[in-house]
Amino acid sequence: MSPEPVRVGRKRPLPSCPNPLFLLWLTEMRDHAKEKGLKTQYVYQKAINSLKKYPLPLKNGKEAKILQNFGDGICKILDERLQKYYRENGKVESSSKDPSREGETNMVGNEKGGKKKREYVPQKRSGGYAVLLTLYRHSQLPGSKGFMFKNELQTEAQSLCDKSFTVPEPGSKYTAWSSVSTLIQKDLLLKTHNPARYSLTELGLALAERLESGERGRNDGQEEQERSEAEDSGDRPVTVVLTVDEDKDDEHEGEDSCSTSEAPTTAVTETRAEIIGPSSGLSRKCQASAPVGEYLLPGSYDIVLCVDFIETTGGNTARKQELVKELQRNGITFDIRKLNVGDFLWVAREKVTPVPGQLRPPVAKELVLDYIIERKRMDDLCGSIMDGRFREQKFRLKRCGLHKPIYLVEECGLAAAHMSLPESTLQQAIVNTQVVDGFFVKRVQDVKESAAYLTVMTRYLQKLYQNCTLFCHSRELEGNGDFEVENGVTERENPRCSLISFTEFNYGAVKNKCQTVRDVFARQLMQISGISGDKAAAILEHYSTVSSLMKAYAQCATEAEGEKLLSSIKYGKLKRNLGPALSRTIYQLYCTRGPLS
Repeated sequence: MSPEPVRVGRKRPLPSCPNPLFLLWLTEMRDHAKEKGLKTQYVYQKAINSLKKYPLPLKNGKEAKILQNFGDGICKILDERLQKYYRENGKVESSSKDPSREGETNMVGNEKGGKKKREYVPQKRSGGYAVLLTLYRHSQLPGSKGFMFKNELQTEAQSLCDKSFTVPEPGSKYTAWSSVSTLIQKDLLLKTHNPARYSLTELGLALAERLESGERGRNDGQEEQERSEAEDSGDRPVTVVLTVDEDKDDEHEGEDSCSTSEAPTTAVTETRAEIIGPSSGLSRKCQASAPVGEYLLPGSYDIVLCVDFIETTGGNTARKQELVKELQRNGITFDIRKLNVGDFLWVAREKVTPVPGQLRPPVAKELVLDYIIERKRMDDLCGSIMDGRFREQKFRLKRCGLHKPIYLVEECGLAAAHMSLPESTLQQAIVNTQVVDGFFVKRVQDVKESAAYLTVMTRYLQKLYQNCTLFCHSRELEGNGDFEVENGVTERENPRCSLISFTEFNYGAVKNKCQTVRDVFARQLMQISGISGDKAAAILEHYSTVSSLMKAYAQCATEAEGEKLLSSIKYGKLKRNLGPALSRTIYQLYCTRGPLS
C-alpha cells in the first residue's frame, strides 16, 4: 500500500470571531467615522483588532473593558446597542443565551429565519453617495466613456454632496473625496490607469441603480413635503441606517431617504429639446456632443476674463500691477488664477445663489470660450526664441483644445532696440507665427494698450455669446465636439457653443504631467532643427513610437533606403513632402551607433 500523503499546513480552519455582533457594530461605527472624516475611526479600528484576537464570547459591553483599546465610551455604546437588540428580538436583559451565537445566526442568511448581513450604503449627500450617483448617471449618457477622471468627477459630484471635495472642513484634514477609499475597499469603485480613471464595479452599479431609483420614485407631493420638513429641521442631512434586524418599514424609509430634489433625466431631455429649435443655428453634431443636462442657458452665466497669476506677480511688479489697475479702471470683471497654458482666456461662469444654511455657495460650472491669449513683450520674445520656449509654447497652444489662439505682442518702444537678437529676426518670428502657425497676432505699444485690447475683447465676447446656449463636451469623446457651421453662417453670427469645462482644460494643459511614449517621441522629434509640430505629427501618424520606427529602419535593405524612408511623408495643410534632408537627419540620429559628425 502506498503511504498516505503528508498534510502540510493547518488541519482545521481558524475559528471565527466569537463576538460577531460587537464586531459588526464596531465596524459600522468605524465606517461611519471614516465617511465623516473623524479621527475616531482609528480608535474603533484598534478596538476591532483587539476584539478579533479575544477567543472567548462576551456577555455585555462591560466585560469588553478588559480588552486593550476598550474605554468607557465604547463599552457604553456596545451595551446600549445590545439592550436595543434584546428589546427588538423579545429577549430580556438577564437572558443567559450567548449573544454571540445569536449574531452568527443572523449573519448566516435567511435559511433558518435569520436576516441578511447588513449592506454598506453611504449616507445621503455624503462623498460616497455623490460619487456613486455621478458615475451611474454618467454611464447612462449616450457616448459615455464608461469612466471619469478625478477632476471632472469632483466637479460633477459636488452638487450632490454637502461637504467640499477639495477643501477640508475647519479642524479636519479630510474632504468628501476621502470616502472614495471606502468605496474601493467595499469593491464598489474601480480605480485604474495613470492619470486615475474611476468606474463602477458590478456591485457599485447595482447599489447606484437602487439609489437612483429611490430618487426617481418620489412624486412632486413627496418632494414638497420633504422640502418643508427639511426647512423646519434646519436642512440637516438624513442618515441612511441599515441594521441587522431592520424592519420592512425601516427599509422603505431608507429608500425614501436616498432621494434627491434634482429633476429626472427625462425632464432635462424635454427641456433641452425645447431649447434647441431649427432657428437656433446649432449643428446636429454640436447637439449630439453635449451630454444631457450639461448646458448653460442664455442669461444664466457671465463672461469672465481669467488672468494668469504670473501676469500679476513676480518680476517687475509695478508694471504688472499697472495691467490690473487698468482693467479695474475699465470696469472689467476678471479672475486671477493659475493657467497652465496661455496668459488670458475667457470662461462662461454659471450664476449661482447661496443656499440657506450652507457656508459656501454651490460650485458654479465654468466653460472655456474658444479664445486664448499669449502675451509677449519684445524682450520676453527674444529670450523665449533663444531658449526654445517660443516653439514649445506655440505647440502647446495648438494642442490645448481652444481654436482661437491669439499672440499679443508689446513693442515696448525703444527698449526693443537693445536685444540679443536683431530686430529683423524678431519681426520674422512674429510673421511666421501669424502666417505659418495660423495664430492671430495683435501688436500693441505698452501695457495700457494691452489692457484696452483685453477690455474690448471681453465686451465683444459678452455681446457675441449673450443669446447662446452653451453645451459642455469632453475632449475624450470622438471628434472632440467639433462645431460645424451650417449654410455658410459666419463665426460672428453663430459662435462655437460646444465648449470644454475649465477643469478639464486646465488639467489637460499641465506641462509636466504623465506622458505617453507617443508624447515623449514627439518631444524628441521637435528637438531636431527644422522639425515643427506639424512635421512631428505627420511622422507620428505613420510611426507612433520609436520602436515602430526602428522596426521600419531594420526592414530597409540598404542605408540609402533607410535615409529616404520618411522623405515622402506629407505634412501640413499643403501636404508637402518632409524631404530627404530631414529624413536623413532623423535616420542618422536613431541609427548611428557612434557620435554624430
